[in-house]
Amino acid sequence: MEPHPPLRRDAPNAAMIRNVMLTELALQVSDSAKARANATRTLAVAIGSGAGERFQPWLRLTDGSPLLAHQIVRGELDVTFMNPSALLTQAYRGVGLFREPLPVRVIASYPSWDRYIHAIHPRTGITSMAQLKAERYPLRLSIRADASHSTRVLLDQILALYDFTLDDLVSWGGSLQLVGPPSDPLRLEALRTGAIDAIFDEGMKSWLDAGMADGLRPIAFEEPVLQQLEALGWRRASIPAGGPLGRFPHLTEACMGIDYGGWPLYTRADLPEDDVYLLCDALQARAATIPWEPGEYSGIPQLYQQTPETPRDVPLHPGAERWCRDHGIALSG
Repeated sequence: MEPHPPLRRDAPNAAMIRNVMLTELALQVSDSAKARANATRTLAVAIGSGAGERFQPWLRLTDGSPLLAHQIVRGELDVTFMNPSALLTQAYRGVGLFREPLPVRVIASYPSWDRYIHAIHPRTGITSMAQLKAERYPLRLSIRADASHSTRVLLDQILALYDFTLDDLVSWGGSLQLVGPPSDPLRLEALRTGAIDAIFDEGMKSWLDAGMADGLRPIAFEEPVLQQLEALGWRRASIPAGGPLGRFPHLTEACMGIDYGGWPLYTRADLPEDDVYLLCDALQARAATIPWEPGEYSGIPQLYQQTPETPRDVPLHPGAERWCRDHGIALSG
C-alpha cells in the first residue's frame, strides 16, 4: 500500500499537528486491504469541540451514497458530495430515488466530465434497448457489482422505461459480469477475449476507447426515453467524435449519452450562511492541494458556474452566492 502524500507540512500548532496526524491515519487505514475487503473506505470528518466529556460536532462532512441526502436535511450530517449531479437534481425535485423534494443546496461543484452510455458489440445485431427486449437477446453484460451504485440506479431507471429488468435479461439467457471500477482488469480482459457483449457504465474515459478497439459501439436512446429521463433530472449529453481532448480516437461519429458530470458538494438550505461562506473560503485556500482531475479544473469560478464539467440544476446555497458576489465571481445556473 503506497503512502498518501502528506496533507500539510506547515502545521502551525499542536492541535493542528494532531488533526493532520489523525487525518493521515484515517487516509492510510481507509486504503488498507482490510478496509477494501469490508467496503469500509469512506471518511467522515467532524469539526467541533473535544474539550468536555463528549465531543460536540459543529460541521460533519463525508462522502457516500446519494441517500445520505436524507441525513443532510435532517441535520445528522452537514456536507457531502453527490455523484453525479443529476441525482442531486432528483433529490431537489423529489423524483426518481426521492419521494418528495428535499431542501438541498449546492456549496460548489467538483469539476468532472463524464458520460453514461450503453455500448454493444455489433456481432449481437442489437442496436437499441427496445430491440434487446423485443428479441429477448441473451446479452453478456458488464455492469457495476454494487447494486446501490449510482450507475445501477440509472440503469434500473432506464430499464423501467423499457419495461424490463436485469432479472428479466438473465431469465432469457443473458448474464452479468459484475465489476468494481469502470476499468476493472476483469472487464478489460473480457473485452479482449470476447467474453462480454456489452458495457453499460460511466467512467468512459477509462474503457470506451479500449472497448471500441475491441468492437463495441455506442447505441442510441430513443427520443421518448430521453425525454422521460430528463423528467427524472438526467440530461442528455453529446459525445463529439474523438471525444474531448481527443480521448476516444476510435469514436469516429458523435453519439448521445447521459450526462454523468459534476460532483456537487452540497448541504441543506438552513445551514448557516456564515458556515457555507467559510467552506467556500476553505476551498479557495486549499485549491492547490485538492487532487483535481487532469484537464477538468479551470479555476475556482468554475466551481460555481455551469460548464460541461459542472452541470447543475440545484440552486447554490445563499452563503455560496454571497461568497461569489464578494469575490467578483459571475454566477450562472
